[in-house]
Amino acid sequence: MRDNEIISLFEMRDEHAIEVLSDKYHPYCYKIAWNLLANREDSEECLNDTWFSVWSLIPPKKPSVLSHFCGRITRNLSIDRLRKKYADRRPDVHMADILGEMDQLSVTYTIEDQLAEKELLEIINDFLEKMDAEDRDIFVRRYWFFDSVSAIAKRHAMSVGCVKMNLYRNRKKLLKVLEKEGKHL
Repeated sequence: MRDNEIISLFEMRDEHAIEVLSDKYHPYCYKIAWNLLANREDSEECLNDTWFSVWSLIPPKKPSVLSHFCGRITRNLSIDRLRKKYADRRPDVHMADILGEMDQLSVTYTIEDQLAEKELLEIINDFLEKMDAEDRDIFVRRYWFFDSVSAIAKRHAMSVGCVKMNLYRNRKKLLKVLEKEGKHL
């Protein structure tokens, strides 16, 4: 079933919409949840919350790309669950690696203090649009989907070292863009 047909089911408040949505986007959303949570039960519970959230949001919202809409909800719910899970504990090694890599972007200032969320999103989207397709996919796979470096290396037929270097260089480029934009705001 096409996305616009699924959205129409939601707009008509047809409960069958949840089943159709789950059938179509379960693997995609599960991968997002799994990459963050690395726990089957937590990932499945997060997907149930995703389907409920979509039910609650459509209508009034009418997403232009249903997969991205569901993916964003899954990602946000997974991050919230991860924060709660590790509120009093140290995060797992995979997440600590990713968070450590992203720490390089806040060396001289806190992004939240310098940029409004909308402006930051525009800057990052512009940065991503200027990247070539492979670099963009590597960057998004790591920092949006939270794929492991080894999974990205396998996906792009690259060595782990090449992926790490690619991520390092692009984080540095993004940092320069953020610093430049931060000075002009």
